Amino acid sequence: MIVNLNWMAAVTLAQDLNGYLLLEDGKTWPGRLAGAANDAAGELVFTTNLTGYQEVLTDPSFAGQIVVMTAPMIGNYGVTPADEQASRPWVSGFIIREMSRVTSGWRAAEGLDRYLTTHGISVLTGADTRAITRHVRDRGAMRALIAPASLSIEEGLERLASHPVMEGLDLATGVSTREPYSVQARGPERGVVVCLDFGVKRRSLDLIVADGYRVEVLPASVGPEGILRRQPAGLFVSNGPGDPSAVPGAAETVGAVSDAGVPVFGICLGCQLVARAFGGRTYKLPYGHRGGNHPVRNLDTGAIEITSQNHGFAIAEMDGLAEGAVELRVTHRNLNDGTVEGLAHASRPVFAVQYHPEAAPGPHDSRYLFRRFVEVMDATSAVPTG
Repeated sequence: MIVNLNWMAAVTLAQDLNGYLLLEDGKTWPGRLAGAANDAAGELVFTTNLTGYQEVLTDPSFAGQIVVMTAPMIGNYGVTPADEQASRPWVSGFIIREMSRVTSGWRAAEGLDRYLTTHGISVLTGADTRAITRHVRDRGAMRALIAPASLSIEEGLERLASHPVMEGLDLATGVSTREPYSVQARGPERGVVVCLDFGVKRRSLDLIVADGYRVEVLPASVGPEGILRRQPAGLFVSNGPGDPSAVPGAAETVGAVSDAGVPVFGICLGCQLVARAFGGRTYKLPYGHRGGNHPVRNLDTGAIEITSQNHGFAIAEMDGLAEGAVELRVTHRNLNDGTVEGLAHASRPVFAVQYHPEAAPGPHDSRYLFRRFVEVMDATSAVPTG
């Protein structure tokens, strides 16, 4: 007897498709529910990271978004507390082609499926992630819903219509710490760095304290007085989710701290807030930059950095300067689409990059920027005050 295994596999797969992904333009993809197996709505985006899925899940910059992993199999090496960038996953939903049924990482504390279930993250597996990614590239990021097969398309579209769009949405305040906290310096303490927390990742804090600075992490809502009374050697403006124009008072706070002569280093959302602090303008990209393989040219050195990125907004440019902020020159440029990837102030100790130099996950090409922050703080503290 000859058995058509391909036909049998197709029948089994079809019977197992108990969920689907619905986009606001009406496009759907079938799949299997996993993790918490609940419905979930958010902006649909994709990331090209081949590994580092736990860092992706716990990156607060992904708050409010359903993330598509373009790598075909996820979960091979399990999860471990050492890789978490926050105390919990922040994604609204997770879409993967195949979840590994075997956990083989030597550091693994548990499997990915159990981790996602424990934290209430809805997952759709078995979906055609390549087709989904191509659709987002063609049509742009849009609202989407992971739903059980029992939910009608009409009901799903009604839910999406009531879900907020990303433009004008302040998500950074929601992911920020509620109370200030400190991370102690490693070795002799050299001074204090204030981190303005819009969704900071643990790796960034680790890199700062490794250079001997105690980090005081403050809520996004703190004003310049709350920062300056700590007499910081520098201000670190963190990454975070949402629209930079919607974060109340953030740009004004960054500008006031810079006015006081404090060195400022911003990354990702922090870069956009630095631009806005000096009169710059930001705008939404069609589908954003997310992944660990984005080439960026350092315009000062000519070096090409392969960078880790996660942002959906960008800084407007005019003649090599941030549009509306003539004191800010462009220092780094994305080689895929030419967008601004870095800024530096003409006369103040202020610089920022659009990408994630802490590399969690991603290549380490850009970690020199944390060393540069230390050098700027050292140089500024050595300048006589009068």
